[in-house]
Amino acid sequence: MAAKNQQTQKPNKRKQFSSTKTDKDGSKSKKPKLLSSTPSSANPSNKLLKKPFNSSKPKREHPTHSKFKKSESGNDNKELTKRERRIQAKELAEARKKKRKPHYTLEQELASLWEKMRRRNIAKEDRSKLITEALQKMKGKIPEIAGSHVSSRVLQTCVKYCSQIERDAVFSELQPHLLTLSCNAYAVHLVKKMFDAASKKQLAGVISSLRGHVASLLRHMVGSVVIEHAYQLGNATQKQELLMELYSTELHLFKDLASIKESRLIDIISKLDLQKSSVLRHMSSVIQPILEKGILDHSMIHRVLIEYLDIADKSSAADIIQQLSGPLLVRMIHTRDGSKIGMLCVKHGSAKERKKIIKGMKGHISKIAHDQCGCMVRVVYGILSAQISSVRNAIRVVFVDSLFLTFLACKE
Repeated sequence: MAAKNQQTQKPNKRKQFSSTKTDKDGSKSKKPKLLSSTPSSANPSNKLLKKPFNSSKPKREHPTHSKFKKSESGNDNKELTKRERRIQAKELAEARKKKRKPHYTLEQELASLWEKMRRRNIAKEDRSKLITEALQKMKGKIPEIAGSHVSSRVLQTCVKYCSQIERDAVFSELQPHLLTLSCNAYAVHLVKKMFDAASKKQLAGVISSLRGHVASLLRHMVGSVVIEHAYQLGNATQKQELLMELYSTELHLFKDLASIKESRLIDIISKLDLQKSSVLRHMSSVIQPILEKGILDHSMIHRVLIEYLDIADKSSAADIIQQLSGPLLVRMIHTRDGSKIGMLCVKHGSAKERKKIIKGMKGHISKIAHDQCGCMVRVVYGILSAQISSVRNAIRVVFVDSLFLTFLACKE
């Protein structure tokens, strides 16, 4: 009986809960006032609490909003035309560039002068006047603006056509900042132009200022171009001075040791009584990052590699040959030392490494055959006996397939 009474009481409770909306007395519901359906006219402050909280996101404003409309003319309801919007966007971009670049106005003035001075049909006096005007505007700011794309081109033209006094002034202003500018993608061309126009005394000062930074610049994709250019312009003594830093720590620290007459590393080690193991360790720490980055186009690096292979043991030399076997070797054989390295790789490399070298030569056979320092006839002759099929596939790139098939048919 008690269970039956409980079952009969449950629906009554639900009915009472649902009937709270409207009572016999007409009393109000127990819902909160924020959700009340009946407006309260007595309290005017409750008008703000009529609507529930709207959690929907605010609507996006259309581009034709009031902030895009004209304000100067007084017609706020009238929209801007396409041309006026372009002008407004251009002005906004110019303002942003002025904030981002401190010398933006100067660069615009230099660009207008450069368009006139670089013409071919301009008179020499007019060009010299324009160059003098540009250099006067850049005076004291050359190291700051030399890294810019526009200013670097202007400075290159000025250095090319200016007088020797003006060129010396630019060189003296740039010389303390050469190391920083050598690693800039735009300023590197200006630095090379300055090296070409420098006197013997200025070039000697530049090469001496590079001392202590040769290894770090050779590891840099842009800075290695500057070191190679200085190496090509220097005489035998200056070239040796640049190379000594890469051979040993002692030669890097003590300048007096680097002024010896011997050029080969084996003779330097025997004369200065250096430890061969420490020299190999130092050279491998210099060479490995260069090989990993693939910076192998410069003759200075070829010289260091050939000296390393001359004194290295079999395991160290085999490691270098393994890394060079392939497309990297093709980028080295245009120099005298690079062709020697190529022949060493062919001579001491395994059959697998020789096959990689032949695959790397595909598409470059005609260039290699006409190269002055390549000497690739001897290299191909060394590979011919072991890899005749690979050589045949490489030569097929140069000759027409029909002629090659005719040659094989005649041979048979």
